Amino acid sequence: MTIVLGLTGGIATGKSTADQYFRRKGIPVIDADQISHDIIDIGKPAWEKIRAHFGPKFLNEDQSINRRKLGQFVFQNANELKVLNNITHPLIHEEIIQQIAVAKRKGVDLIVLDVPVLFETNGDLDCDQTLVISLPPQLQLERLIERNHYSIEEAKARIASQMPLRDKEARATYVIENTGTIKELEEKLTKVLNKIKVEG
Repeated sequence: MTIVLGLTGGIATGKSTADQYFRRKGIPVIDADQISHDIIDIGKPAWEKIRAHFGPKFLNEDQSINRRKLGQFVFQNANELKVLNNITHPLIHEEIIQQIAVAKRKGVDLIVLDVPVLFETNGDLDCDQTLVISLPPQLQLERLIERNHYSIEEAKARIASQMPLRDKEARATYVIENTGTIKELEEKLTKVLNKIKVEG
């Protein structure tokens, strides 16, 4: 049986580092962020809908969507964020289901499904178990500002747009607090993998 492990957390809590660890272990990772990039490529249905609703001011010279500019806009306008999510989330979910089916047909033991808004979109229903990578609020804010060079206001808006980490922790099968080094995070991830093998 293939186990689907839903990986989530908050922005800048360390999900990408966890993905790299899982891939090195030979575990397939389905990355919702990557899918969200792919579905808005020029000419695709999501690109058409985004262009029609938000207008040409959010396009680059080559007609690709200016993700940074659009992101800044929607994260300060809750209704517009909802519109964008209504365009993209169904298409992202459709691709996720297809990729899970492919992995299951290959007979792999474990798939990691990395979805930043896993619980917000009920993506946990597609999973057998879930893992939240968490951080204390102040450290999350500091890491996000350092990583993305956001202003404090923009960083807070991005964090506030997601479900609070404590709520995610309450719903997760496993919780890892990523307050240390990458090596320490990887040691914690190894323990989770060992538990999955034992319990699975």
